[in-house]
Amino acid sequence: MARDISNAAPISSLDSLIAHHRDGCKPEGAFRIGTEHEKFAFFRDGHRPVPYDGDASISALLNGMKARLGWEPILDEGRIIGLTGPQGMGAISLEPGGQFELSGAPVSNLHETCKEAGHHLSILRGIAEPLGIRFLGAGSSPKWHLDDTPAMPKSRYEIMRRYMPKIGSRGLDMMYRTCTIQVNLDYSSEADMCRKMQVSMKLQPLATAIFAASPFTEGRPNNFLSWRSDVWRDTDNARAGILPFVFNEDFGFVDYVKWALDVPMYFVIRDGKYRDCTHITFRQFLDGALKGEIDDWQPNMGDWTNHLSTLFPEVRLKSYLEMRGADGGPLLRICALPAFWVGLLYDNEALQAAQELTADWTYEEVLALRNEVPTHALNAPFRGEKLLHVAEEVMDLVRLGLKNRDRRNSDGYDERIFLAPIEDMLARGTTLAEDMLNHYRSRSGSIDSIFEQYQC
Repeated sequence: MARDISNAAPISSLDSLIAHHRDGCKPEGAFRIGTEHEKFAFFRDGHRPVPYDGDASISALLNGMKARLGWEPILDEGRIIGLTGPQGMGAISLEPGGQFELSGAPVSNLHETCKEAGHHLSILRGIAEPLGIRFLGAGSSPKWHLDDTPAMPKSRYEIMRRYMPKIGSRGLDMMYRTCTIQVNLDYSSEADMCRKMQVSMKLQPLATAIFAASPFTEGRPNNFLSWRSDVWRDTDNARAGILPFVFNEDFGFVDYVKWALDVPMYFVIRDGKYRDCTHITFRQFLDGALKGEIDDWQPNMGDWTNHLSTLFPEVRLKSYLEMRGADGGPLLRICALPAFWVGLLYDNEALQAAQELTADWTYEEVLALRNEVPTHALNAPFRGEKLLHVAEEVMDLVRLGLKNRDRRNSDGYDERIFLAPIEDMLARGTTLAEDMLNHYRSRSGSIDSIFEQYQC
């Protein structure tokens, strides 16, 4: 999650909110891939979490990256909380528990995506290793209790920390003890957005199953394969999950905007300060709910953009689409997640086939599947068979899409090479979470061995 937006342009009408999404439309030749990935920082000695302050700390990592990259610091009340690169170069940010995130630059192919991720991790390791710090690629922190996890000094997170326990039982776990990989993809028109969002919303539980990698909590197995995904089931259901209106045939920008208007806000930023707005929806804000509470009470487009960033459905609409269903993982999975979605959504033949495959999938079926996946992953039942069989059919479409794109590296390989971790997993019929559990058991129940085996 990068820098919050400042844009003082007034909101004149509902159309101006819809225009924010419509302005994201671009020609297919201008489509880009933006990959975000989070990882847990830990001390090599004792596999302890890394605090924000100190000689060996999260702030030291940020300052080291600043010196190495020359990127501009993002400050919150004078404290470094991230970095932003030159125009189009991405950003580095912190999640609430110190999860270290790269929001990658928009690039044109998956070879560039994977090169960027590998380069970032290589530089970060070079800074972290002398500090005794390493990084874990997983969907949840396998060892630390909530009270053990440090809190980052970000004003928006303090507002969320106070609010989360009021509206769900798992919000603090989500904030402090989970990691994800996410890919952001473009659309060419409202109709293109619609079909991409419908296909990806229906297939998001499958992505969760394929990338399940969070089977431990507080030092022992937690009876889930994607604990992270289960956490999201009771974090803040007003702003998260599978959105039923996306399944409507006439779904479009206006439907998402109308939904977003009635979700409670987190904050507005005025004079560089975050003001808690969790007591009102954005629609109430538009109707003057903050008049008398703050001087500059009129909503602006920056407020809308920031509000959209605090909505957490399985697929999020901004001026692009965000795929949000996957657990965090090591480098090869950071490359595989965007490969999965690019293959499905960036080739017309594959997208059409995926649309036909999922055309009669109902909201109720997808929701039921989404509720089964955290525990069973690819063994979850769907229409009388295991989800594994659906995965095999979908992967045929992914391979088709990447083959049709025909984006090759200097050695002549196309983007299908990044599917290797998924193809290996499907051939064995086990997820990374199950591999982690087998590794844990083979080491006589040593949770510390997970930190050594699954580093980024």
